[in-house]
Amino acid sequence: MPIIIDINKCTGCGACVYTCPFAALELLSEKAKVKEESCNLCRACLDCCPEEAISLMEQAAEMEAAAGERDKPTAEAADVWVFAEQRDGKVVDVVYELLGEGRKLATKLGQKLVAVLLGSNTAEAVTNLGERGADRIHVFDDPRLSRFADDLYTAAIVELIQNERPAVILFGATAIGRALAPRIAARIKTGLTADCTGLDIDPETRNLLQTRPAFGGNIMATIICPNHRPQMATVRPNIFKKAPAEAGRKAEVISHEVPKGANLLSEILEVVRATEEMVNIAEADVVVSGGRGLGGPQHFAMLEELARLLGGAVGASRAAVDAGWYPYAHQVGQTGKTVAPKVYIACGISGAVQHQVGIQAEQVVAINKDPDAPIFDIATYGIVGDVHEVIPALIAEIKKRRS
Repeated sequence: MPIIIDINKCTGCGACVYTCPFAALELLSEKAKVKEESCNLCRACLDCCPEEAISLMEQAAEMEAAAGERDKPTAEAADVWVFAEQRDGKVVDVVYELLGEGRKLATKLGQKLVAVLLGSNTAEAVTNLGERGADRIHVFDDPRLSRFADDLYTAAIVELIQNERPAVILFGATAIGRALAPRIAARIKTGLTADCTGLDIDPETRNLLQTRPAFGGNIMATIICPNHRPQMATVRPNIFKKAPAEAGRKAEVISHEVPKGANLLSEILEVVRATEEMVNIAEADVVVSGGRGLGGPQHFAMLEELARLLGGAVGASRAAVDAGWYPYAHQVGQTGKTVAPKVYIACGISGAVQHQVGIQAEQVVAINKDPDAPIFDIATYGIVGDVHEVIPALIAEIKKRRS
């Protein structure tokens, strides 16, 4: 019978009898009973019972299975995994940052640090991962994996997780990481915390403490996943320091094949790359950012000129991006990118906390007419003045010295 009534909970109140539109419930001996031939599984009775005595058979099975999963000792799960994202055969920088932080977590747990690499012609990437601290590397080397293919990547990693049962898996919060991690979490029925800025291990429970900004960056929330393994998180790039390279260090390498049942449901026909003049703000040594104080999109031209002279990239505040003055790909801050240049030049940016959390620069130069602007609180050097006067003066001085 699809509908189940717990007679130990049922008080015979009759709420379900009056609610059922098909007269499929009746009271017998002061207990509710289902008339199977009349029940249409409309589920109207499920929400009306004040004692929560009514459930579906499938719900009961799911609850029993979930309870069984929670009862499994989480100690069975072991090791800290890092998804080793690669592009064109080169491991992206955020992976080395995750290896550095992952080593700390693995040490606290007394477990191994493991990298998971999918790609083609992976020998160089394997060497780099070993030198950066991975104890073990699971490798899927297949021409079909040279570029990110969500179907194949998901199938391969899900099968590997089911066989190996890791305790923690970390992904970079990149376009690929943000696409892949939720797919995997849904398949293996575990939690996922996105855009983490802090990671730690609770010494008592051994749970992963996943910290991320919440409520627009006004508070920092720490999230745990106590009942399911693996614990999964995507981590913002440029938050942690890269693991140092140790030349000649090697890791244990285990090769795998893509599951036979996995198929490509989509195919990449062409990759259009940004022009060489467009420097990625997440990788630039100098970032020149503009905000609402510029007064309009036309004034970003002078920031572009200054950035070119300094060999840097142009960033923007959320206010400037929301106004349509500059593309979202250049947004710095809580809802944009985190940047870690040697020099960050903030031009006409007030510097709210949501913007500040995206700046991990060695030095910050702030230019603003308002001497009380929050950006000056984190500035290494502050210039109180009009950006339309200061920036042209800087450009002129740089050109003069170079000539």
